[in-house]
Amino acid sequence: MQITIVSLYLLAVLVIGLWAGRGIKSMEEYATAGKSFGTLAIFATLSASFIGGGFSTGNAEKVFLIGIGNIVALWGFSLKEILVARFIAPRMERYPHAISVGDIMEPHYGKGARIFSGIFGVLLCAGILGAQVGAMGYVFNLFLGMDQLWGILIGCGIVIVYSTIGGMRSVVWTDFFQFVVLAVGVPLTLYFGIEAAGGWGAITQRVPASHLSLGNSPSAYITLGALFMAFFLGETLVPPYVQRLLIGKSSKQVMRGTILSGIFSIPFFAVTGLIGLVALAMEPTLNANLAMPYVIKNALPPLTQSFVIAGIISIIMSSADSFLNSASVAFSNDIVRPLLKKPLSKKKELHLAQAITLIVGLLAVLFAVSIESVLDILLYAYNFWAPTVLVPLALAILGANVSKRQFFAGASAGILATLIWNVGLNNPYHIDGLVIGALANLVTFYAAGFFEGKMVLASDID
Repeated sequence: MQITIVSLYLLAVLVIGLWAGRGIKSMEEYATAGKSFGTLAIFATLSASFIGGGFSTGNAEKVFLIGIGNIVALWGFSLKEILVARFIAPRMERYPHAISVGDIMEPHYGKGARIFSGIFGVLLCAGILGAQVGAMGYVFNLFLGMDQLWGILIGCGIVIVYSTIGGMRSVVWTDFFQFVVLAVGVPLTLYFGIEAAGGWGAITQRVPASHLSLGNSPSAYITLGALFMAFFLGETLVPPYVQRLLIGKSSKQVMRGTILSGIFSIPFFAVTGLIGLVALAMEPTLNANLAMPYVIKNALPPLTQSFVIAGIISIIMSSADSFLNSASVAFSNDIVRPLLKKPLSKKKELHLAQAITLIVGLLAVLFAVSIESVLDILLYAYNFWAPTVLVPLALAILGANVSKRQFFAGASAGILATLIWNVGLNNPYHIDGLVIGALANLVTFYAAGFFEGKMVLASDID
């Protein structure tokens, strides 16, 4: 029964993706689908993209291990989405022909910055894609009894097929379908889980009191604040979300879709996290990575269970296709295109973007099988972006007075600070190096601007 329903669901996703992506003829269509989407589509595709394995099964895993503090930490991402909608989205009209981060970076910082951001964008997307396909392996293993590696290969293979052929158009339409399924399925899991555990009162009695607290010492609050900042900074203006800011019919629709997505994430993160507490109450000795799948398998009626399994698969696939598409666009448009002496034809550009998806998919598999925790993969991948590209990209979009020297000085300082903090000092106070790296980038960026006579002040940002 479950295998049949899941198989039909996967077939439906594949058919929708292939149907939506027919007739793609250029790199611009592949990356932004002709800038043809409205508020609802942007809300659905953006929400489906960020609610991946890390923010669902990974969140349940971390709450199972450490408690509700992880939910609060993830709200750093929610705050980021709302701020991006308010301050960044309205300014994207300044880049009417942009299809990638590199198209925004080059006018402000030069070709070198475009290539740099392309390289780090590919690394970031491969890492986050790895988190999604890793979570796919857990789902296939628990529900269908399939080896995790085969689950990874099947889930990733389907994503590669429709993403390769149809680009952003396929991604958005499949995201829309998957969003509807996951938005219903995940809350159902929490509802039936609480019932199966004997009610919320029984859950609070069975789990450790520390899991229901944000901490009882200054060091605990420092750690929580640092994790909040890690999620605030980690995925800010990463390639898939920048692309979502470029696919709308107007900046007003992009802004509305983005802010709706940020607001939606607040209760959704609470729901996925609380499922981890339910799992802890039901089976304290459970492998934490399987917290959410365990609740689905042991608390839901058979028919509902099959639907929710499809919802969990939706969560993972909808995020995986976005990062896979963005990785191929970043590689083709931001690395290969500026290095070529003679531009490729539109057809060859499109074929290059389609071909690179296979390489990125293999990188994702390597990430997935080498790192155990899904959410840890996200934090590892974040180190490729926030300390290097985030600060100069955000300041450029906001209209600050910037230069090429500021970009490379800030990025160098960000990388060095991250390495020293993570490797040399071994993460003091459990503060992730990406927070320190982003701060070092910002300070150095300002310092370089001061010495160039281009001090970046709040008044420079309109």
